[in-house]
Amino acid sequence: METEWDPPEGSWASSAARRRNMQAIRSRDTKPEILIRRLVHAQGLRYRVAAKPLAELRRTADLVFRPAKVAVFIDGCYWHGCPEHYVSPKTNPGYWSEKVARNMTRDRDTDQRLTDAGWTVLRFWEHESPDACALQIATTVGSRRARGGGSQGTG
Repeated sequence: METEWDPPEGSWASSAARRRNMQAIRSRDTKPEILIRRLVHAQGLRYRVAAKPLAELRRTADLVFRPAKVAVFIDGCYWHGCPEHYVSPKTNPGYWSEKVARNMTRDRDTDQRLTDAGWTVLRFWEHESPDACALQIATTVGSRRARGGGSQGTG
C-alpha cells in the first residue's frame, strides 16, 4: 500500500515511486558494459572492472588495462548528456539538468587528469555498437602494448 509522500525541500525525487525507480538504476554492470566486456574478453584481453586507474583519483573506469594504461568508460546517454539522446526531464528539470552538467564536467576533468598521467581514455555511449567498441578497445590496447605501454599480462 502506497502512502502519500512529500519530498523534502530541495530533494531530487518528485515522489516515493520516482525515488525507488531512480535508486534501482545500476551504476555498474549495465547491459552495454557486460556486452562489451564479454566481447573484449573473447579477444583474449584481460582487464580490471570498475577500478580506479589512478590511486589518487576518486573515480573509477568501467574497464582498466593497467599495464597498457587504457581506461574505458561506457557512458549512459541520460547521465552523461549524450548529444543524440539526452532529453531534459519534465519533473524537477533544474536539478537534473545541473546534475548531468556536473557529470559532464567531471567526465572532462577525469579525461584530462588521466591523459596528463599518460593514460589513453576511451569513451563510448551506451547506444554504440558493442562490436565496434570492443574492436576499438582491442586495437588501442594492442597498439599501446606494442609501443611499450604495457606487457601482455592481465591488465
